[in-house]
Amino acid sequence: MGFDREALREAVKTHGKVVRVVIAGIKGSSPREVGASMLVWKDGQSGTIGGGTLEYQAAEAARHQTKPSRLSQHALGPDLGQCCGGAVSLLSEIYDSASLTHIEGTVVARPVTQECEKDDPLDTQVQPMAVKRVLARSRAQGVAPEPQLIEGWMIEPIHEPTRNLWIWGAGHVGRSLVDVLSPLPDLAITWVDTGPERFPSSIPSGVTAVPAAKPAELVRHAPPEAEHLVLTYSHNLDLELCNRLLLHDFRFAGLIGSATKWARFRSRLAALGHLPARIGRITCPIGDPDLGKHPQMIAVGVAAQLLRPARQNELKKDLSA
Repeated sequence: MGFDREALREAVKTHGKVVRVVIAGIKGSSPREVGASMLVWKDGQSGTIGGGTLEYQAAEAARHQTKPSRLSQHALGPDLGQCCGGAVSLLSEIYDSASLTHIEGTVVARPVTQECEKDDPLDTQVQPMAVKRVLARSRAQGVAPEPQLIEGWMIEPIHEPTRNLWIWGAGHVGRSLVDVLSPLPDLAITWVDTGPERFPSSIPSGVTAVPAAKPAELVRHAPPEAEHLVLTYSHNLDLELCNRLLLHDFRFAGLIGSATKWARFRSRLAALGHLPARIGRITCPIGDPDLGKHPQMIAVGVAAQLLRPARQNELKKDLSA
């Protein structure tokens, strides 16, 4: 969880003035954690701070907000009709193209108390010693600090996706996968197919669409820790992508298809010189066959496979091997 600078920039570019609402503090139980945020503009919003009455009221307040920065307290009890039983502090900040120029570096630290106006330059505000210690420790250890409110200052690390996912194919299943996975903040998605006409007219934020006449030639440009989902319209292209991935390296590679398709691919990949243990690093089929063959069902199954904690433990073992 962190300050998603790119999503904010995209929202400001599209909608003009945007209010970012972030959970700055929690007492007791809460539907979301400190650092969870949403973006609100005149006729829409993205992200979530937990839904329910809290989110609805916070969004409505944000649309009428005039002060650059506002810190508010909310009890999650009978007054809001929520059962969490705790209380949250919400920081609501107005951003436009001018204020975004102040968002630099890897950590955003800014004053949020009533005495400090957000549109003042941050370097004119004296940071409390507690804030300086958190930032110094982060720099020294190279570890991003947790989102937190300290002595009237909000500290958040700039969000950077931690996983590179390459989706090969922009057909029905590829589009469904992008729909399901693109909202997840930890994924940087590269989406490849043979031509621009293969992609939808609107590409979600955080997804890089790459049309390429020879997609397999792009495999060498993928980071070795990237994860791959191969689901093109062509079995020959699928095979060549698997071949190139085995010659390259990857954190995870999944191939759409049946057991029969995978048996044929294993035989052909072996004929290309790949050892059985190496071929076995590719997962086929992907997803959950019990869910059915509808593209959205396939996408849900594949997403669950990628995000399941047990799957992540296996990936970590692969990296440490």
